[in-house]
Amino acid sequence: MKSSQNAGVATFSIRQITVVGVLTAITIVLGQSGLGFLIIPGLPAKITIMHIPVIIGAIIEGPVVGALVGLLFGIFSIIQNMMMPTPLSFAFLNPLVSVLPRVLIGIVSYYAYRFISLKYDSIKIGITAAIGTATNTIGVLGMIYLLYAAPFAELKKVDVSKVGKIMAGIAVTNGIPEIIAAVIITIAIVTPLKKILKR
Repeated sequence: MKSSQNAGVATFSIRQITVVGVLTAITIVLGQSGLGFLIIPGLPAKITIMHIPVIIGAIIEGPVVGALVGLLFGIFSIIQNMMMPTPLSFAFLNPLVSVLPRVLIGIVSYYAYRFISLKYDSIKIGITAAIGTATNTIGVLGMIYLLYAAPFAELKKVDVSKVGKIMAGIAVTNGIPEIIAAVIITIAIVTPLKKILKR
């Protein structure tokens, strides 16, 4: 009986490790290939879908897996900004900007999914994806505002007092399309995946 229980624990751990590995690999491929950034006509900047594997991991395997995928996503973000720097890379080299919000995606997404009480699971998944995406957007932009308002203002050649409005504008113009994309993609992936894992 004891060995059977231990075997079950070992199998579950292997599954978690596999999920973390696969989702992290997907995140890296999305980032390296450019597929993680969608160009939407009319928007001033690309929108990202790179955070979606974190949300999927949290829904499928819980907050620890979600947070771990988010952690690895954040570390990858730091490495990417070191290897391919942009004018804003100075902010993303700080783990408080690039890592902490991504870890929170996994934790917040799990508890959102767990505590949303709705009959239809697809709607729960969609709301969770929206909340997880908002966590990423607000977390990253919020940390940049708190830590780098002055350098950001200098980069954009605006008065520092206008940084808050600029951040809010980015959150709306990019955040809403990112939420819509995340809801569609997450529902499309998680709904059949949960049915497969239940077999």
